[in-house]
Amino acid sequence: MTRRGTIGLAALLAMALAAPLGAQNAGPGMHMHGADGTGHDMATMPGLRGLDASPEESFEMQVMFRNFPAIEREVTKLPNGIRAHTFSANPDLAAVIVSHVVGMIGRVEEGRDPQVFIQSPTLDILFERRASITTEIEATEAGVLVTQTSDDPEVVAALQLHAAEVSDMAARGMMAVHERMMTQAASN
Repeated sequence: MTRRGTIGLAALLAMALAAPLGAQNAGPGMHMHGADGTGHDMATMPGLRGLDASPEESFEMQVMFRNFPAIEREVTKLPNGIRAHTFSANPDLAAVIVSHVVGMIGRVEEGRDPQVFIQSPTLDILFERRASITTEIEATEAGVLVTQTSDDPEVVAALQLHAAEVSDMAARGMMAVHERMMTQAASN
């Protein structure tokens, strides 16, 4: 596996500071709600923190969720997995995407589940059966190309579902996460 294109905390901080004021502070147009009155905070996005996620990893997710309209994804379902190209015309955002993807693939390979609050249960099987996943990763001009395959049909299904979930988040941001979590809660 090739690992290239990571970005430092200073560049991430610069990206956040360059974000529009409304993306950093709750105010008009920001969304806060919760049935118990505590809600969740779209300004600080505490749901992106995890039991084993670094502040830098959580910050990368904040940057991506705040800038999701500038993220593009092309996913091809393979008979034994997926090929996903995630990219952005914004070079700073592209660097954050690459760093996040490389970091998460590394976590799966090491079996270090970050246990982020909003994390999809689809990731559970990927962490549990990580030895059955073959991953190829390549930095592209504007992002990252990942091919993941497996001989385990359940892992293939999980890879394809996870790719669809990530594509939905790239297309709709936190709305996709909210809907998935509400559907999950209703089925429990």
